[in-house]
Amino acid sequence: MMKKLILCCLPLFGTMAFVHAQTDVAKFGAIINQENLKQKLSIIASAEMEGRETASPGQKKAAAYIESEFKRMGLKPGNGDSYQQLYPVFQDVITEKKFSVNGRSFTWDQDFNFNLQVVSSGDFSFDNVVFAGYGIIDSTHQMNDYANLDVKGKLVIVLEGVPEGMSLPTQGGMRAMIANPGSTYSKMKVAMAKGASGLFYISANFPVKTASPTKGNMYLKRNAFTGFVTGNISTEIATALTGRSEILSISQIKLLKKKEYVSETKIAVTKTTENLESSNVIAILPGTDKKDEYLMLTGHYDHLGMRGSDIYYGADDDGSGTVGVMQMAEAFTAAAKKGKGPRRNVVFMTVSGEEKGLWGSDYYSEHPIYPMDKTTADLNTDMVGRIDTERMTADSANTVYVIGHDKLSSELQGINETANAQSSNLVLDYKYDDPADKNNIYYRSDHYNFAKKGVPILFFYDGMLQADYHKPTDTIDKINFDLMQKRVLMIFYTAWEIANRDNMLKRDMKLNMPSR
Repeated sequence: MMKKLILCCLPLFGTMAFVHAQTDVAKFGAIINQENLKQKLSIIASAEMEGRETASPGQKKAAAYIESEFKRMGLKPGNGDSYQQLYPVFQDVITEKKFSVNGRSFTWDQDFNFNLQVVSSGDFSFDNVVFAGYGIIDSTHQMNDYANLDVKGKLVIVLEGVPEGMSLPTQGGMRAMIANPGSTYSKMKVAMAKGASGLFYISANFPVKTASPTKGNMYLKRNAFTGFVTGNISTEIATALTGRSEILSISQIKLLKKKEYVSETKIAVTKTTENLESSNVIAILPGTDKKDEYLMLTGHYDHLGMRGSDIYYGADDDGSGTVGVMQMAEAFTAAAKKGKGPRRNVVFMTVSGEEKGLWGSDYYSEHPIYPMDKTTADLNTDMVGRIDTERMTADSANTVYVIGHDKLSSELQGINETANAQSSNLVLDYKYDDPADKNNIYYRSDHYNFAKKGVPILFFYDGMLQADYHKPTDTIDKINFDLMQKRVLMIFYTAWEIANRDNMLKRDMKLNMPSR
């Protein structure tokens, strides 16, 4: 009789535990409200943060603010005794720039400029120059502009762009551009392989409309190119190099023979490298009984900085995701203070360098603070504050795109859909999980650097690729805080379940995406 009584009561206890768990997540989820989200985003996306460009003073101000909030909440430092994981960033600066042909000096921006990322410092002298047409070798179009040309150790000049009948890709991003034989990258790669010491692209765009930068793009690894000079030249320099007197047009240059021309060219470049620094801001909420397992909640806090006096505020991209992570941290810590702490450690990480090429998350993935094999999942929030302007359907104001539902772990989709049903009842759109997605969304945010290490991921995204995307007009007044609150609440419910379930997520699915 006693056995029967105990057995029949077990489901009741299980039901009660479930009800308590649902009450807890709902109670603390209420902290994720529009007022709190707006208060934090008003700071992150303010003019004071100057667009939060990686390694800039604005980015460091944003990092300090996020760190101060994590401290206020009572979270522990996520990197030993520090809330920041620092990583090196480099930037090149041109301090000397000279170009002369047969004793005649030309002017920067009037007739020439350099490719700062590739050009090497040094004094370069050439007794002749090789004109190599468009500088393309492509078997598909049966084209070899280097046929019968010896360019080893010489300066090569080529036309910009591609000849009629070829085209440069308009979609597919950098990967497609690099693969195209008519891209500047491919032309440079061919010239280097042929042994050239320099390559300049003949451009009709001189004098340039805006000043060419003497400070280059930032990068993570020091320039590997040495002894190579490259950039753009005007048709006037091309005329001088090929021994003509009257200035040639681009149409006339196209008719020149591909051959070596005698001319004395002297080029001087002095480039210095500045050592900069950026950081990921990391805090941890210790788990109660699964202390060797981790759940990551991530979003990138950097944006595009300033262009002249224009501030790229990045309210949606990714101020919204940054604030989402911070507000989920607020809710989790409030629960922990009431004895409802997560079973697993929850790591809150806002990263920098995303706009530069996922730098911060890449650095973390290669220098993980917490073991990747003990990281149950990464939930990445990147842009959750807007309605997709391209989605012309009745559900547009109640939608979020979810990426990763059918990759790496078979348990992700069910957990997320249940959490959504219990919280916000959003329409979950999986279209960007299509391996044929032309926008390559799967590769374009920080979750990717966890996925490549085998960590199951979900990426939450509002689909904004038009309208104010990467423009100074991505401002807080465009944010739909009602929809943002629903999205962040749904992510919090998903995180709550993953942080408290008995087992880590299975890693039982292959990544059904093409190689990057």
